[in-house]
Amino acid sequence: MGQSSSTQSSSSISSPPLFHRSISISTPMNLNNSDSDLISELPDECIALIFQSLSSGDRKRCSLVCRRWLIVEGQSRHRLSLNAQADLISVVPALFSRFDSVTKLALRCDRRSKSVNDETLTLISVRCPNLTRLKLRGCRELTDVGMTNFAMHTKCLKKFSCGSCMFGAKGMNAVLNHCAFLEELSVKRLRGINDGGGAEPIGPGVAGGSLKTICLKELYNGQYFGPLIVGSKNLRSLKLLRCLGDWDSLLEMVANKKNSLVEVHLERLQVSDIGLSALSNCPELEILHIVKTPDCTNVGVVSVAENCKLMRKLHIDGWRTNRIGDEGLLAIAKHSARLQELVLIGVNPSTASLEAIASNCQKLERLALCGSETIADAEIACIAAKCAALKKLCIKGCPVSDTGIEAFAWGCPNLVKIKVKKCRDVTSEVADWLRARRGSLMVNLDVCEVEVEAVDASASDSGVQEEVLDFQPMLSEEIIAGVDVNAPSSSTTRTSSSKSRFGLFGGRSFVACALRRWSNRNSSSNNGSP
Repeated sequence: MGQSSSTQSSSSISSPPLFHRSISISTPMNLNNSDSDLISELPDECIALIFQSLSSGDRKRCSLVCRRWLIVEGQSRHRLSLNAQADLISVVPALFSRFDSVTKLALRCDRRSKSVNDETLTLISVRCPNLTRLKLRGCRELTDVGMTNFAMHTKCLKKFSCGSCMFGAKGMNAVLNHCAFLEELSVKRLRGINDGGGAEPIGPGVAGGSLKTICLKELYNGQYFGPLIVGSKNLRSLKLLRCLGDWDSLLEMVANKKNSLVEVHLERLQVSDIGLSALSNCPELEILHIVKTPDCTNVGVVSVAENCKLMRKLHIDGWRTNRIGDEGLLAIAKHSARLQELVLIGVNPSTASLEAIASNCQKLERLALCGSETIADAEIACIAAKCAALKKLCIKGCPVSDTGIEAFAWGCPNLVKIKVKKCRDVTSEVADWLRARRGSLMVNLDVCEVEVEAVDASASDSGVQEEVLDFQPMLSEEIIAGVDVNAPSSSTTRTSSSKSRFGLFGGRSFVACALRRWSNRNSSSNNGSP
């Protein structure tokens, strides 16, 4: 009898009622029956760990099983993404009474809706004093007053990102003056600073000693962030994308003082060789993106290559201006022995410069060659013969044929993926032949006309894609607490992040692209029919 009881208990522990298909989780379990409920003996911490391994929908359903699970699920959820419409204020007290451990919050509002205002943000900051990350998107009703109140209540903030908001320099300065632990700042289309000379400069405040990453995107008056950039003593990553104004003098001020810059992104900026050469004073620079900056030439590239010997990743989009070419690439080959990733878009290297890179950059693992008129079969054969460490290769819009691709049947022994796009003389037959020759090699041949993938330099936008929650004000507290919580938990996997990290080397298949084009043609013909 004792043996039977022991066997029954062991079976119950190995297969908890949570995972029995016959149990309806919409009905609370009977916690008074000690014979059938062994899961009640588990501590809350163990149940929380189980919840963290479940999908968002399963977490919602589990929260309906009993009051204890409802409380544990709420207390163990650290990340929320909310639809930040104006009526959110009516559910904020109930919402954050249940989710009282939230540390990462995203508030998003579409253009057609009225967003949360200062009162709502202040109420949220009072309810979430331990908030470490805040992302604001389209919250146009927020003003400097609301941002100031928020900053005074959330002094533990480490990451702040805002886009398409209307508050101005005072609100931004309030965050920097109160959040002494701020490490990452991302600002995109901040409308409130677009008032010409009336805006005050944005300084480092108390965050000057902790800021490590600054990303500015599509700002009309981005120069107002100059004191912040210069005054951030421990800045390691600076990303300036599509911001108006001349940035040479600012880069000189940053580089001429002692700095710890490791990563710099310059995209569609008014920056010349003066600013690029200034970066040569950053001895720790490892990652550099020069994207569509027509005033940058070989002179600036040579200066950076000669002085930044730790360079690991280099992206150059020459915009087909032919101002960056062999001279700059030969300097990279000579001085960048640690180079692991090289992306050349709209650049026309010669056989000599490509051969030098292939011979001298022995650690090169990722290479992308896009939109080049001079990269043909001979250059590809050189890469195949000499880039022994190469693991990923992308060739797009180059005059390469089957002959060049065939060289990878024997070359690049560590190659795991090759992607060929918009190369008209490369056929599917050579792709099939290469797959047969090297079974472990992933060959992606896409002849559809697809635009070059943009390299997203945003520090905050490249992370987890949160699912936006839509809380309606008419819902009862029970429904708010148990049903409409769709945001990822703190254990959300980062699959999307890992897939997009090297977005240039990944992409849609030829079949999917062809099906889309076929579907679009059918839709057009149907719409045109009487």
